[in-house]
Amino acid sequence: MRSTFMRLPALMMTSLLALSGAAFAEEPSHGIAMNGEPALPADYTHFPYANPDAPKGGDITYCVVGTFDNLNPFILKSMRTTARGVIDSIFGNLVFEPLMRRSAAEPFTLYGLLAESIEMDEERSYAVFNLNPDARWSDGEPVTPEDVIFTYETFAEKGRPPYSSRMARIASIEKTGENSVRFNFNDQADREFPLIVAMTPVIPAHAFDKETFDQATLEPVTGSGSYVIEKVEPGSRIVFKRNPEYWGAEVPSMRGFDNYDQITIEYFLNENAQFEAFKKGICSAYAGPIYTGLDPQKIERDFDFPAAQNGDVKVEAFETRIPPVVTGFVFNTRREKFSDPALRRALAKLYDFGWVNKNMLDGEHKRTLSYWQGSELSALGRPANEIERKLLEPYMDRVLPEVLDGTYGADLMQSEEIGRERLRSVVSDLRDAGYSIDGGVLRNPEGEPVSFEILLASADEEKLATVYQRALKRIGIDVTLRLLDDSQMQQRKQTYDFDMMIGSVGFSGSLSPGVEQLGRWGSEAARAEGSFNLSGASDPAIDAMIDAMLNARDAETYNAAVRALDRLLMSGAYYVPTQHSSKQYIAYWNDLDHPEEQPLNGFKLRSWWHKADQ
Repeated sequence: MRSTFMRLPALMMTSLLALSGAAFAEEPSHGIAMNGEPALPADYTHFPYANPDAPKGGDITYCVVGTFDNLNPFILKSMRTTARGVIDSIFGNLVFEPLMRRSAAEPFTLYGLLAESIEMDEERSYAVFNLNPDARWSDGEPVTPEDVIFTYETFAEKGRPPYSSRMARIASIEKTGENSVRFNFNDQADREFPLIVAMTPVIPAHAFDKETFDQATLEPVTGSGSYVIEKVEPGSRIVFKRNPEYWGAEVPSMRGFDNYDQITIEYFLNENAQFEAFKKGICSAYAGPIYTGLDPQKIERDFDFPAAQNGDVKVEAFETRIPPVVTGFVFNTRREKFSDPALRRALAKLYDFGWVNKNMLDGEHKRTLSYWQGSELSALGRPANEIERKLLEPYMDRVLPEVLDGTYGADLMQSEEIGRERLRSVVSDLRDAGYSIDGGVLRNPEGEPVSFEILLASADEEKLATVYQRALKRIGIDVTLRLLDDSQMQQRKQTYDFDMMIGSVGFSGSLSPGVEQLGRWGSEAARAEGSFNLSGASDPAIDAMIDAMLNARDAETYNAAVRALDRLLMSGAYYVPTQHSSKQYIAYWNDLDHPEEQPLNGFKLRSWWHKADQ
């Protein structure tokens, strides 16, 4: 029989930790915020961007580019080809649920779901989650503390990053009551970690075999969410059916969400096929290959079909109030050719934003340079304050002077096309770093030609890359472009088998960056297969800033740590960021409707519904 008290001998939890936590237990709270207090009171009825009176019924079809061969989203095998919707930042966690649910109306606050309340001490050295006694798996079995413990045991042994590494910060997990489970944290945990635990999906012990957990499966999995998997057509279609016995329909954090009786996700080989399916009415909504937003130029160019002209299809813009998603050309710094930051910095200056914005976009985009641009977390245009300088003091050699004093990027932000002056500046920088141009070819300090390949996933990416290729050719760099299908691209990402590719730092920006930054920039993630650290960034300075951010006790220190991290990322030139817009566009058939108020990050499809009269 599996014990309900889990110990990790290597972490050596002391009894004093458990006793001190028990002695100074706080009152149960309905929510937890990273900084400050939850905005919603204990008696709140629903999230502000949800309509609790939304009509239920009908079905919706989402169309995505790619394929799938797995229904278990928690394992490394087939991680990037797991069916959408099982857990999903865009369509929702339809099958698996966490202990607490994040509100997209606040920077980083969680409210009760599987756990109806949380108890912590001031130091956040432990967290007790009190499970909702009504919580049930889709097969009717209750959700228990044993399920929570099994989840962490299994993820630690068989799961993929980041789930597999979470036990490294946990001294022990203990069942403390019929419906309560306590996490005791060790000295590797930070103040954000209780929120990460609260957001981790929970799996049922009775429905999974730990021994075979790391094997891909196409058998429908059992969860506690609003939907069950009804039909699977490997690689092409998955159908979710609303569970009529869903336990959490009246939980405040779930009211107004998951309004369709059936959700179908159709897979297409490329974006062109996806868009044609939308035009025919197969897809209910369309916001690009992964539903993060439409390109305004595509709206102007391609929305002349009858349904768009007669009003059956609506295009709507939502204003986002968070930093933009950073998308751009990713240097794989694991490759020797891109290990030199001087080369990366020079090449980052050759993205012709002015030409792209004028000829390929709407002329209203802004150049992206900061990873938290447009917020108080951004270092762009802002001199480092005393706290930042103290944090960066041991690593000043990694920060460009112009990044430190806030003057970096003034020229790159302009919507002017690359001219001779920019080219001369880049060549001068490269010569100072030991590079030379011989016979029209740029050569590294060892005399070898600088050349590389850019992997691409769509025709739109190819257009952007062609512009970049043209600029690089002007200083003697030979760049080849290779267009891959989705499965090939996912495999290359998984194993970091590329020189350069177009990628994004995450699905969305954030006003409350946290532990996910370890997965995007941390040294450990750079060495782990399948992580989101595509660039291979591995720098003790970056690790130190993330640690300072995660352990900040007040907003001033937290903001300073994020800005210090921003300065390191800009100086290191791991990406060549492209551009962004504060507007998020989506097209949809007019039988859909949505709440008037939207979350900080734009539209939230999970809160939409079918109009009652259609």
